[in-house]
Amino acid sequence: MSQNRRSRKEGDETFRTVPKTGVIYVMSEAKKRGYADLREDWTNLGQGQPETGALKAAPPRVDSIDVSIADHEYAPVTGLNELREAVADHYNRRYRRGMPTKYSAENVAISGGGRIALSRLAAALGRINLGHFLPDYTAYEELLDLFRLFNPIPVLLEPGRHYTFTAPELESEIKGRGLSAFLLSNPCNPTGKLVGGADLSQWLGRARQFDCTMILDEFYSHYVWDGPNDVATAARFVEDVDRDPVVIVNGLTKSWRYPGWRICWTLGPKPVIERLASAGSFLDGGATRPLQRAAVPLLDDRHTDAEMEAIHTRFSAKRDMMIERLRQMGIVVDFEPQGTFYVWGDLSALPEGLNDGMSFFHEALKRRVVCVPGEFFDVNPGQRRAARYSRFKKYVRFSFGPASEELQQGLDRLEEMIQDAGEGSGSSGR
Repeated sequence: MSQNRRSRKEGDETFRTVPKTGVIYVMSEAKKRGYADLREDWTNLGQGQPETGALKAAPPRVDSIDVSIADHEYAPVTGLNELREAVADHYNRRYRRGMPTKYSAENVAISGGGRIALSRLAAALGRINLGHFLPDYTAYEELLDLFRLFNPIPVLLEPGRHYTFTAPELESEIKGRGLSAFLLSNPCNPTGKLVGGADLSQWLGRARQFDCTMILDEFYSHYVWDGPNDVATAARFVEDVDRDPVVIVNGLTKSWRYPGWRICWTLGPKPVIERLASAGSFLDGGATRPLQRAAVPLLDDRHTDAEMEAIHTRFSAKRDMMIERLRQMGIVVDFEPQGTFYVWGDLSALPEGLNDGMSFFHEALKRRVVCVPGEFFDVNPGQRRAARYSRFKKYVRFSFGPASEELQQGLDRLEEMIQDAGEGSGSSGR
């Protein structure tokens, strides 16, 4: 072998170790214990997926899709014009009546899922300071680390204040840290905190005043438990669709319960959409053509209204049941979720061995239950902060996305696990 040839071991260093997002990690650990083979005997309270089957009073589920000859061709990187128009019309009808400006197809880019949309946005950002909250969506961590042009700046939210962040505080962060953009999920994954109505309007006013682009991940906008859903989207409070620094990411995954379709849209000023198209041309090439066409009728108002009503009826009942059961087990729910289908649970009062997220997660796997340790939501690009000091080690995110029967089964197993631990330690842990 030539001395210039690298050994296999050295060659392995060509590729860096790519970390898994929190959810992917927990699912891979579950699969090691047989999740893929015995799935019907497991409860998945970890994965961010709503139940996808038929719901009472919901529109029928799509069970077939027509494919035309034209569908064998590439779709435009920004998406099919008919779907872009349908998305723009959806927002104009529902949230922008009487507003002086309206969205058009040119304000919309379609992509193959939320992570792709966020990757396009990250790739298009310049050399700026970008604010993000702690805790927030686990996938933001690697995303904010991969694209090195911008500098991610963490902003802490306090459990004791119910994760509240006011418009004056936003103004202070923008001016004090020189933020040019801010990324957040709203409602928040994992806490369920919602910034809506007058609060959201004031946030956007500050963003407009200080030219700070708000990038809002609104995938859970149909899962709102306090007040009407129209308070949950920034589109309701944008004054000028081409001048206001507001970018919205949403799609069929959560709010229409079609995660497998991987159809997402980004809504924003036309110059931003043009830059996302350029990013998409080298990152992903665009979403699948047949599914884009099939998505158009799902944005009809009657279909959307029926789906939202069915979601609210079904999921609000599961939310209440999960909060009650977790509290009975001794898990502290210090903030009842205003949105999403997650409950953010504090394990501090549980017996030793279950009172931190990782230990609880591994013990739950033994009972065939999946959940997500809270430390994964301590978004830490580049691991600039020591992970052992995470403020969220005592937390777990529980999903009430699964069907009620599966949910009950999983909660029963967790309750038995906690009772067994309490008996073993001679304490109830409460």
